[in-house]
Amino acid sequence: MNYRVTHTTTYHYEDVVSVCHNELRLTPRSGRSQTARRTQLLVDPAPAVLASHLDVFGNVVSFVAVQEPHRKLVVTAKSDVEVTARPPLDPDDAPPWEQVRDRIRTDRTAEGLSAYQFVFPSPQVTWGEELVDWARVSFRAGRSLLDATLDLVHRVHADFAYDPHATTVSTPVAEVFAARRGVCQDFAHLAIACVRAMGLPARYVSGYILTTPPEGQERLVGADASHAWLGVYIPGGGWIDVDPTNDCIAGEQHVTLAWGRDYGDVAPLRGVVLGGGAHTMQVSVDVVPAPERAA
Repeated sequence: MNYRVTHTTTYHYEDVVSVCHNELRLTPRSGRSQTARRTQLLVDPAPAVLASHLDVFGNVVSFVAVQEPHRKLVVTAKSDVEVTARPPLDPDDAPPWEQVRDRIRTDRTAEGLSAYQFVFPSPQVTWGEELVDWARVSFRAGRSLLDATLDLVHRVHADFAYDPHATTVSTPVAEVFAARRGVCQDFAHLAIACVRAMGLPARYVSGYILTTPPEGQERLVGADASHAWLGVYIPGGGWIDVDPTNDCIAGEQHVTLAWGRDYGDVAPLRGVVLGGGAHTMQVSVDVVPAPERAA
């Protein structure tokens, strides 16, 4: 599938902002099943500085400095992305989860060491004994890692209600677990905490998902949203992405933007401003199929 993604963030400030510096993670990644063809960043007011680099996880980070007075900032990323079908997965082909846990502790290959960093707690992914007990229901002795992960994803989907008013970007996993409510970011953090609690690598993935309107209704431009899911590492098979919000393995409808330990590593836009006072933020996301590229 080929997609065109438009992600627009608009800030309105109560007072004049004299200077703002921002980091943007709005350029989709390229990898095994995804090719980022093009990303165009548009910033209004025009920035004095716009430069890009790769962070420690390999995500494209764009640094933007706006040095003229303004009360409104608009950042738009337009991307063309090709996502190819993943080969079908058989849960029984993955090794038992205990074998993966033990292997990752002693794996000194570059791939193994890279995965091992995602075993530990991170600022937004921590856990207690109650969550460990809940995770163990899925991670029964001898069960394949993929089968256990898919069962965990199914339980998160079944037991937790999607409620955009229940949490914020900083709500701890423990509160989400107690309330049994949240959004895709919360469900990804919760599932990651469960996997890491078993001594296994799991990373946070940010991106987009193609949505379709209810039957009989037109698709609204800008009505999509950013999405989040998690990746689980299987030695010999690489990272497998699973989506607790939709109870599925991530497929052609998922566009990967960035990954890290948790949301804090991959926030689409973060920065500092001088002045401005109170502000409001609006986000508009549009993901649409694009014409096939010529051979």
